[in-house]
Parts: sequence; C-alpha cells; structure tokens
Amino acid sequence: MKVNNKVIVVTGAGNGMGREMALNLLAKGAKVAAVDINEEAMQGTVALVGDKKSNISTHIVDITDKQAVEALPEEVIAKHGAVDAIINNAGIIQPFVRVKDLPFDAVERVLNINLYGTLYMVMAFLPYLLKRPVAHIANISSMGGFLPVPGQTIYGASKAAVKLLTEGLNSELKNTNVGVTVVFPGAIGTNIAANSGITIKGNTDSEESSFKSLSAVKAAEMIIDAIEKDKYRVLVGSDASFMDFLYRLNPKGAAGFIYKQMKELLPD
Repeated sequence: MKVNNKVIVVTGAGNGMGREMALNLLAKGAKVAAVDINEEAMQGTVALVGDKKSNISTHIVDITDKQAVEALPEEVIAKHGAVDAIINNAGIIQPFVRVKDLPFDAVERVLNINLYGTLYMVMAFLPYLLKRPVAHIANISSMGGFLPVPGQTIYGASKAAVKLLTEGLNSELKNTNVGVTVVFPGAIGTNIAANSGITIKGNTDSEESSFKSLSAVKAAEMIIDAIEKDKYRVLVGSDASFMDFLYRLNPKGAAGFIYKQMKELLPD
C-alpha cells in the first residue's frame, strides 16, 4: 500500500520510532493520526512537522482503555475523512529482573499495553479498514518476540503474542483489501527504557543493550518501506536479522548467545 494520500494511525507517536514514522509518513504525503498517552511528548512531535501541521491530528489515548480505543476510529474519520492503515507501535519493556522477582502489576502493565493495546486497536479499526479500497495493519513485535531475552521474559511473551496475532491476521485477511505486516526491531536508539519507567544498568535506552543500536529514523524508514511493499515480515536492524538466522539454525545456541550478552543486566 503506497502511503501517499493515505490516512494512517500511529500509536506511540510521541517519541522514538513512532515519532519518526509519523514524520516519515508526512514527508511521503500521508495524513497521520498520531496517538499517544503523553500530551507533552505529542506536542514535541507536532513541533517537528513544519508545514505539514494540517495533515496531522493528535489523539491523547490510553490504548489499554478499550472504550477509548473503540471511539478512536470515528475521531480519526471526523478529522481526516477516512482511515487507511494502523501502525501499532506503542509498547513498553519490563524491569530487567527474573520472572520470580517481577511484581504482578508490572506483568499486567506490560501485557495490557503491548498485547491488549494492540488487540484493541486491531479490533476497533479492522471493520473500517475492510471498507477501504486498500488498507494495511502493521504491528510492532520485537526481536524478543522470537528469541528469549533473560530479564525480559514477560515482555518477550507479550511480543511473541503480537507476532502470532499478526501472522494469524495475515492468514485470515488473505484475499481481502487489507495487508498485514509484522515488524521485529532489534536494538533501536529510542527512549523505550525511560518511557517504560525502567532504569537499566549501563544507562542504555536501547531494547537489547549489548548490540549497537539502529537509529529510530532508519528503523522508521524500513518499516514504512515494508508497508509500501506489503511485506509479510520485516527484521529491523542487523542484530535482528542475525539472531533470526541463528535462532532458526540453532534455537538453544541462540538463546545461550543472548544470555551471555544480556546476563550483566540482571540483578545478582
């Protein structure tokens, strides 16, 4: 689906990849409905759009609020006249601790935002997308959604659920007008840790800290390109590509490799 002249909803648009995807889409001639829970962060995105302000709308929405999400499609349509695609980017990581040490409220928060927030968005918007001549859903999973990362087990479980949710949607929506792409970022240079309320040893903001991170700008370019080419899946970053290959070749060996890379982040 070419994004020019399309109306595209981006969650988590107040920072990181979400912000950069919104800016990339606007530059390509799309209209963007930017969704975030943080109004200040959202205004930071709007301040960067230059002469494209008439093509962006902002929606302060908690994606874990099912009723608020259900009202969102009509809000977007009221502003832009239609909705052609959604990019479910909003997500958080968990504290870097073992499952046995993770408070259950932290478990629920990760699942509610990463899985249920994505699911609510899909179920709210899909009836509208099916009415468009061409439409698209892109869901952001993670390298941690196909590879176990110690200290991020619940996060990984949420992203693995997003992976299979997206792949299942792809199968169910074959022979329809709606394309579906699942995205697996590796280490991206964003503020995901800070935005998740997490402090990580080593003071890193990348998702998998022992790898050299890819810029959020480049990650956004790759994701939008994948949408335009209607790709089934896209691996974002050399680390994601390498670990995807290694995990397919030797799952246990790949898990051991990541453990060695990440074990220093775990509390003693």
